[in-house]
Amino acid sequence: MRENALVAELESKLSSVIGDRTAKVLTDSFDIKTVGDLMRHYPRRYMVRGELSEISKLAEGDEVTILAEVFSSTNRPLRGRKGSIFEVAVTDGTDKLSLTFFNQAWREKELKVGRQGLFAGKVGIFNKKKQLAHPDYEMIPDGNDVDAAASSFAGKFLPVYPATAKMPSWKISKCVTMAIESLDEVEDFLPENIRSAHNYPNLHQALVQLHHPADLDSAESARERLTFDEAFLLQALLVMRRNELKKLNTASRKRIKGGLLDAFDQSLPFELTGGQRQVCTEIENDLAQDHPMHRLLQGEVGSGKTIVALRAMLAVVDSGGQAALLAPTEVLAAQHLRTFEKLLGPLAQGGMLGAEEKATQVVLITGSQSAPARKAALAMAASGNAGIIIGTHALLGEKVEFKDLGLIVVDEQHRFGVEQRDALKEKAQRPPHLLVMTATPIPRTVAMTVFGDLDVSTLRELPLGRQPITTHVICVMEKPTYLERAWQRIREEVAQGHQAYIVAPRIEAGSDANADIDFLFGTESSDIASVEELAPRLHSDQLAGLKMAMLHGRLSADEKESTMKAFAAGEIDVLVSTTVIEVGVDVANATVMVIMDADRFGVSQLHQLRGRVGRGTSPGLCLLVTNSLAETAARTRLDAVASTLDGFELSRIDLEQRSEGDVLGASQSGTQSHLRLLRVLRDEELIEAARKDAQDLIATSLDLTSYPALKKELNAMQRNMAVDYLDKG
Repeated sequence: MRENALVAELESKLSSVIGDRTAKVLTDSFDIKTVGDLMRHYPRRYMVRGELSEISKLAEGDEVTILAEVFSSTNRPLRGRKGSIFEVAVTDGTDKLSLTFFNQAWREKELKVGRQGLFAGKVGIFNKKKQLAHPDYEMIPDGNDVDAAASSFAGKFLPVYPATAKMPSWKISKCVTMAIESLDEVEDFLPENIRSAHNYPNLHQALVQLHHPADLDSAESARERLTFDEAFLLQALLVMRRNELKKLNTASRKRIKGGLLDAFDQSLPFELTGGQRQVCTEIENDLAQDHPMHRLLQGEVGSGKTIVALRAMLAVVDSGGQAALLAPTEVLAAQHLRTFEKLLGPLAQGGMLGAEEKATQVVLITGSQSAPARKAALAMAASGNAGIIIGTHALLGEKVEFKDLGLIVVDEQHRFGVEQRDALKEKAQRPPHLLVMTATPIPRTVAMTVFGDLDVSTLRELPLGRQPITTHVICVMEKPTYLERAWQRIREEVAQGHQAYIVAPRIEAGSDANADIDFLFGTESSDIASVEELAPRLHSDQLAGLKMAMLHGRLSADEKESTMKAFAAGEIDVLVSTTVIEVGVDVANATVMVIMDADRFGVSQLHQLRGRVGRGTSPGLCLLVTNSLAETAARTRLDAVASTLDGFELSRIDLEQRSEGDVLGASQSGTQSHLRLLRVLRDEELIEAARKDAQDLIATSLDLTSYPALKKELNAMQRNMAVDYLDKG
């Protein structure tokens, strides 16, 4: 321990180093509560103070540092608006330079006439005068060595921090300096052999160098070490969780010859793809183990995940257990029920007169179903008569009981939080097997980072006969007549016996609803399209005579169910809908989709929506309508969707445009992700190296007793709510 009037550790309260008042501002602004929190408030970039320059030689755009004396100062109100401008003239004997500060009259106490200081910033020109706007500066105390101060000030790498008006970057820098000066030696949790292999600085050096780098190389070395730490800790935690999951005991659900699954396979009118057969084998092997399966099934839109999940559920039913499928919306849950009943046929009529002996029953539990239907479904689930239970969040209710819940299938897993999965898991007598599915393809490093405690299966191959989808962007601002052509294409498809979707971002219009719809039909607009405005307008004009219906989340369960049944039966030509049709909806006869204000949707969401057409034997067409002009960010996204059907490529584009917290699901836990530096797409090699190091290390010490500092760090990480989203099991 160093000899110092104040010695702080990373766990020390921030107020013990910088005082209560400043600490409160940092806590309120950035949730920084400890010295460690402040040390991990990393700089975004660095500004390099230039060598001392003469004012007379300054040019516009130069990044400079000057040694000068305050010549005059004035504070005056701004013209025509609130606020004031504090202007200071400084001179070095060669010329004068203006320093300007907005709404900061308090600086007059520091910048007094006659005082010398060092001023750094970018030279600008205003009213033909050279100026520095809001420069960094350091006043030289009277009697100090000016040359020494100038040498210390110039040439420094100035950290630029995420900041607020109340806590600007330069003030954060001063707080960090105070923390570093009082910081005791930081214990390094990274094992020495791993640190040496990568030639990283120790933890104390890395934290100091990142804030106060001697040069850019040392800053980069420090940043790489701290980024690796985030990847390594996360991978170590995931490896340990995988090991813990394998210690759990559960009922083996081995495939039974001559059972329900065999009967189902024999009844299928088509062959599974090679990819489906491979994934089914992986799942069957998992279910046969006496520890719970924890598997992620990802696949392209229309790749056949549903039938893979159904086969897993039937294997569990054969073993005497039950399977529950958790869906994010009532529309999707009802779609799964229809799909399962259609695929199973008589095998879904267990207990009925004349039903096959092997047959089971499939029931639906949702929040808005009628009381009698819900009561009957609950009884079927509790008695075990229903082998497959499909539901929404309603499955998590206290009244929902199972006789022997052996498998949980979570569809579109990103729609559910940790607590919801756990609530369903707790309804099982023994740890259930878990299969989570996503139709949003996930790049490999994201899967390693977010789902590192799950085995991953991927379906890339589309079923035989699935038709390609052509996608075009229609910019109303550039070619308004093309929108009219879109409505004609719908008429043409309907005339050929097909059906269409029209998707709008809103259920009902905003304040300028009518103007909005007028614009989409060729006049002015300031709002976005809505289902309730668009459908009647089209029905009375461009699509008059066609059978149309609306579908959105505010309709009752019965209305949604009857509408989808009618559409699936071909009784509706055009369905005007919100994104409730995004996943799971499977109507093979639908061949065209028009997405209004497509720039309002994300890349992956557009890919999901597009996947609702082209599911039969006829080609699909998707038209993305937008007001975004060429070369804008929104238009670039739409052009990317139109250019490829590769969901994995689109998912990378989507993730690159989103925050890391969204990528990693931090919003699911309601707290900020602890990953401050790691970027799962950029840092692919580093993540892979960290995963290998974590696996190798834990293989030599399963409980990390040989590495107490690392174990302590991981325990602290597990307590942090920011990693709740990792609890896939």
